[in-house]
Amino acid sequence: MRLANKVAVITGAGSGLGRVSSRLFAQEGAKVVITDISEERANETLKQVLSDGNEAIAVKADVTVEAEVEAAVQAAVDTYGRLDVMFANAGIPAKDFGLTPFEDISEAEWDETHDVVLKGVFFAVKHAVRAMKNNPGGPEGGSIICTSSAASLVGYPGFPQYGSAKAGINGLVRICAAWEIGRYGIRINAIAPTHGMSANFILPADAPVLEKSHEEMAGEWIPEHSPIPLKISRAPRILDSAYPALFLASDESLYMSGVTIPTTDGGTLAQVAIPFGDNWRENLNDNARRGNFNG
Repeated sequence: MRLANKVAVITGAGSGLGRVSSRLFAQEGAKVVITDISEERANETLKQVLSDGNEAIAVKADVTVEAEVEAAVQAAVDTYGRLDVMFANAGIPAKDFGLTPFEDISEAEWDETHDVVLKGVFFAVKHAVRAMKNNPGGPEGGSIICTSSAASLVGYPGFPQYGSAKAGINGLVRICAAWEIGRYGIRINAIAPTHGMSANFILPADAPVLEKSHEEMAGEWIPEHSPIPLKISRAPRILDSAYPALFLASDESLYMSGVTIPTTDGGTLAQVAIPFGDNWRENLNDNARRGNFNG
């Protein structure tokens, strides 16, 4: 029960990482306020949490509307008397999923992504801090987790507005931790998923919730065929990012703040772009003599 007696708000909890984390946090003892722009999806998650025998409420909230984010936080306080954990998880991909060339991205498309991905996190952090400062016993121990992305750390072709918005989250986390909220005893961190992301991420908002990662949906998992350096016998799952979020929500991370953790990357971000090839050691001397270090 790593979150016993804690109250958590999770945005974007109607599907994907938000839904999986809602169930996980509740299983670990938290009382969860499930929020999503889709009331139907939020209620579906609520049913799952309640059927697990745990405690939660569902609140419809569009993270681009500050009043709705504030109301979701207030619902946590009104229902459970406090707020201990804010998981600012809601996000959307770039329009047309990266097919639009950078120079053709419209202002509206840019703003749509940034409003959800970055401004929505700002609203969640802002109102979480306000609520945590009023907790009975004080704000110390409050934890804010934001969902960033590997796209904030490395270049993803076709995703300039998404990557820049996620990079903004990393900056917000650092600045808030260093200068703004640490003085209250509130910590803030981010996770940056790489693999194991929800298959629903690229699907329309009204698509059925699949509750599986892209890799799980692809069928048979053959580690040797995966580009992930870390070879594991099963495919990466959504839960593999939910567990690091659980760690950051728990008191186990009490002295961690301002950190962005690349979850589920399996060594992907540790690689260089040079294609060494499988036999690079055997070919090293010959390649060095030719001045070729590409494999």
